[in-house]
Amino acid sequence: MKKKKKKLGSIADVIAKRKSKLFTQEGYRSLLIRLIVIVVAGYLLLTQVFLITQATGMDMFPAVKDGDLMIAFRLQQDYVTDDVVVYVADGKQRCGRIVATEYDSVDLSDGGSLRVNGTTQGGEILYPTYAKEGIEYPYRTPAGCVFILGDYRTQATDSRDFDAIPMADVQGKVITILRRRGL
Repeated sequence: MKKKKKKLGSIADVIAKRKSKLFTQEGYRSLLIRLIVIVVAGYLLLTQVFLITQATGMDMFPAVKDGDLMIAFRLQQDYVTDDVVVYVADGKQRCGRIVATEYDSVDLSDGGSLRVNGTTQGGEILYPTYAKEGIEYPYRTPAGCVFILGDYRTQATDSRDFDAIPMADVQGKVITILRRRGL
C-alpha cells in the first residue's frame, strides 16, 4: 500500500513538472510573439509614418542647425506656406521652408525682398532673399510643386537653384527638432 502512494506521489510530481514546463514554453512563445509585433509596429512607424533624419548644412539656420535631429511626419497630405519640410533635390536629402504652393507667384527683388502673390514676405527671416541664376522672376509655381527656401537665404541651396520641388520629392513635414548638444 505504501508503494502505491509513493508511485502516485511521483506521478503527480511528473505531471506538475510537465505542466510547469508547458506553461513556461507558452510564456516564452507569448513573449516572442509580442516582441515580434512590437518590432514590426516600430519598423512600420519609423519607415512609413515618421522620418527620423539628421540635418546637414546650415541652410535653415537658425531654426535648424547642422547636426540637429529632425522628426518628420510622412503622411502629411496638404502642405501650406511656412511648413518646414524634408525633401530630396539633386539626389540629396535637404530641409527647407515652403514659401509658395502650386500656382503661387514668387518674385525676388534686387533689394533682397521676397514677394509671394504680390505680398512681401519676411516674418522672422533675418537674411535678405536674392535671386540666383537660372530662374526668371516673377516665377509661377507649377501644379503639384512647392517653392522651398532655406532660412539662411544668403547661403542656402534651395528652389532658387533647383526650381520648384515636386510634391513626390517632399518626404514629410518636420514636427520636432532635437538639438544636438555636443553629441
